[in-house]
Amino acid sequence: MSQLTRDEVAHLADLARIDLDDAELDHLAPQLNVILEAVASISGVAGDDVPPTSHPIPLTNVFREDVVRPSLSAEQALSGAPEVEEQRFRVPRILGDEQ
Repeated sequence: MSQLTRDEVAHLADLARIDLDDAELDHLAPQLNVILEAVASISGVAGDDVPPTSHPIPLTNVFREDVVRPSLSAEQALSGAPEVEEQRFRVPRILGDEQ
């Protein structure tokens, strides 16, 4: 398995909008490599005959019946919104097009 470089960690931090200084990058790169090695070793344990599972015991989810109840119309729900666009709440963009 290839090792994560300091520059790759810096790039990941930038994508996650995490501001790391040089000391933090130097400290985190080896730690992330240890984590990746641990995940790789666990991935190698299970063979093709072992199905992937999220929980060792089968679980069933209990849902209530979906019942139509009186509610606000779209116009009523949007009536107090500062800005509306195409029958939706208009909110300011928080992420740019960079990446």
